[in-house]
Amino acid sequence: MTNSLGTLASDWSQRRYSYAAVLVLVGLGAAFPGRAGLLLGLPLAVGMVVLGVAHGACDQFVVPASHPGSTADGWRYWLRFLAGYLGLAAAVGLLWWHWPAATVAGFLLLTVWHWGSADAPAGPLVSAGWWLAHSLLRGLLLFAVPAWQWPAETAGIVNGLLRFVGTGTMGPGTFAAGATGLAVVVAVGHVVLWARYAARQQWPLLVAELGEVLILAVLFVALPPKLSVGVYFVFWHSLQHVLRLTGWLGYAGPGQLPGTSRGNLLARLAFFLRRAAPLLLISCVALLVLGRLLAAHLPDETAWFSLALVVASIVTLPHALLVTVVMDAPQWRPAAR
Repeated sequence: MTNSLGTLASDWSQRRYSYAAVLVLVGLGAAFPGRAGLLLGLPLAVGMVVLGVAHGACDQFVVPASHPGSTADGWRYWLRFLAGYLGLAAAVGLLWWHWPAATVAGFLLLTVWHWGSADAPAGPLVSAGWWLAHSLLRGLLLFAVPAWQWPAETAGIVNGLLRFVGTGTMGPGTFAAGATGLAVVVAVGHVVLWARYAARQQWPLLVAELGEVLILAVLFVALPPKLSVGVYFVFWHSLQHVLRLTGWLGYAGPGQLPGTSRGNLLARLAFFLRRAAPLLLISCVALLVLGRLLAAHLPDETAWFSLALVVASIVTLPHALLVTVVMDAPQWRPAAR
């Protein structure tokens, strides 16, 4: 129990930043619903660059950081990393070209897994099977709530993406049936998960889980899907990945210790951004060039949003593999149990 409390205290010390950011933005959007897009636009635009795009710009340091003192940081590693990362990204691009409908489904499932496994609260889940269930339920929750609360808007995002890649769309009946089935799975699954935590007297983990589910439910109920997904991606998923990586990359400031990080968020972000700067700059320039080249073919906001999803999917696969295989290895590797 002591280790559990220590893990959750450390988790809370950095996750509270996401809780605060999400609740402030939800409050702002709920107070002025007619101007939510305008009011949230600036923090989302800035956050998308310094957190959203940046959070994957240190992927090349993950393996060397997990094997300090090894040959994983030599030039051969950098060549292998570049070839593997770009190769996986190119493979996703080919999938979009040849099998767009299947790739939409695959991208959504990959997002469910990556967001669920990377963002769920830390805790002693005992077995890889329960960690898998915990991760999938958290990821599915992020899709189930907006599909239930904002069905027309959520279906519009999915169908906009399907139209953008040149394949058939989903009818209202099909989407409604899928949303209902997803809601049932998520609700029943969470009841079983929480009952297990209670039966094992994992009260700190149960409290953390209930609190996060409540915050996320408020986010996805209060704001329309495009805004809520943007807020989640920037100020929850990306921010937490950045803060998690500061420890991996050798950050030794007071914010590395539970309970001592007050006022140190900016220092940790600066530490990360200094290392992410080269690839962040390259990524931003590439995105600006791509947007310039495709601007004539993007007639409306839906097309721009769909393009952003396609671009994100191309780097999500290698990024998610690094997080799961390297950073989350203790959760699923039997030897780590």
